[in-house]
Amino acid sequence: MRMPRLGLGTWHMGENRARRGAEVAALTLGLDLGMPLVDTAEMYGQGGAEEVVGEALRGRRDEVFLVSKFYPHHAARKPLRAACDASLKRLGVERIDCYLYHWRGPVPLQETVSTLGELVAAGKIASWGVSNFDVGDLEELVAVPGGDRVAANQVLYNLGTRGVEFDLLAWCGERGIDVMAYSPLDEGRLVGHPVLAAIAARLGATPAQVALAWVLREPRVCAIPKAAREEHLRANRAAADLRLDESSLAELDRAFPPPRRKTALAMI
Repeated sequence: MRMPRLGLGTWHMGENRARRGAEVAALTLGLDLGMPLVDTAEMYGQGGAEEVVGEALRGRRDEVFLVSKFYPHHAARKPLRAACDASLKRLGVERIDCYLYHWRGPVPLQETVSTLGELVAAGKIASWGVSNFDVGDLEELVAVPGGDRVAANQVLYNLGTRGVEFDLLAWCGERGIDVMAYSPLDEGRLVGHPVLAAIAARLGATPAQVALAWVLREPRVCAIPKAAREEHLRANRAAADLRLDESSLAELDRAFPPPRRKTALAMI
């Protein structure tokens, strides 16, 4: 089962019970619009986001490619098994489609990989991946037994943060590893840029749609923008159909230059 290209992020969801209904409605609309990838984590809202996702998924689990993430301090065998069970309970599902190591911690990779393999064998997860891993981390990962089964790497990637283009995107692409772009709109900071505004006006789109379409121009990249308002959800879905011409892409490269050297992996 391949990961869909465009989905729904849930960072900051589940933090306020007064917003629960609106958050569930937003995810439900996103699924209705054809964005079946849902990304969450045990960290978001201290489990609250997983509960929101679980409510939105009721009666339509088979429509969704579900991703969740576990803390680094849960990466050892016993805590990881317990963390997975807790996430499954909050989500109200029997299986997570791709379970991600949220960022690298001190637990030996071999122990984490071995435990993830046990969770796959038990049917609790269909696949597993990582988040915020750079090429060096991934090379260590695939060197341990079973590490080459890594299915995805979720990283910060947007027009203003292009460091992964230097080597990470190609490294993952050569090995069939999906790259998930989190914060593809740089938490909204990109939408006020004049170059994006000019291109958007020319294409009959919004600056946010241009920024999202730019991320999705890469066939090996998935994007998980978070949106809680109907107009933003509809705009995000339309961005998947927006094609940027060569002139627009060149203009964006001038405004947001691609990397010329290796830099430390950016994280939020």
